[in-house]
Amino acid sequence: MGRDEQKEEREVLDSIFPDEIQDISDTEYRISIALDVTSNDEDSQPPTLILQVRYPDAYPDEAPYLDIHAPPNAPKHAHLDVQEDKARLLDALQPSIEESLGIAMVFTLVSTLKDAAELLIAERQRAVEAERDVAAKQAEEEENRKFHGTVVTRDRFLAWRDRFRAEMEEAERRRREEAEAEEKKRRGKAEEKRLTGRQLWEKGLAGKGEDEEGGGEESEETLVEMENLKVGI
Repeated sequence: MGRDEQKEEREVLDSIFPDEIQDISDTEYRISIALDVTSNDEDSQPPTLILQVRYPDAYPDEAPYLDIHAPPNAPKHAHLDVQEDKARLLDALQPSIEESLGIAMVFTLVSTLKDAAELLIAERQRAVEAERDVAAKQAEEEENRKFHGTVVTRDRFLAWRDRFRAEMEEAERRRREEAEAEEKKRRGKAEEKRLTGRQLWEKGLAGKGEDEEGGGEESEETLVEMENLKVGI
């Protein structure tokens, strides 16, 4: 009974997939599944999966042996790696297998596999697109900050005010220190000049004293002459 159902299913599959199905033996074949996916790359070809099916003697009361692989020399797709994604895709078939035990199920499995692979690719495409949107938004915000500057909040203003006051106080302190240093320098020069003048003045007095001691008689004669001059007048 199982063998008859297998042959009958095989004939139905030939009519559905005339160009996609290829026999390996009387109980084993492979079906090529072209995926319908959108791509921004015009040169990118839609990926293709190969579902390999082998009937056990008790099929369809027992699940078929299944394998998934890519066609030979197929280009690597950006969002699907058949070797790495095989386990996930086979797991996606298990609910359909359990629900279909006792009846022909290969067509259902082909449809389920196609849907699961296309969904996986779409999820990854959306994830990449979301990352691009986030990056583009961040770039736009960064560009806008160049024109709008930093948004002034109360906390930022208070922090700026404290820094400004500290800078002004520091500048005033330095100004006072420089003014005091300049005043000390000016006073030092003035005291040096006064000291030198005094020394010169004291030196002059000393000379005058010596002249007076050496020329006392001449001074007295001078005084007499001045007195006579006054009387004459």
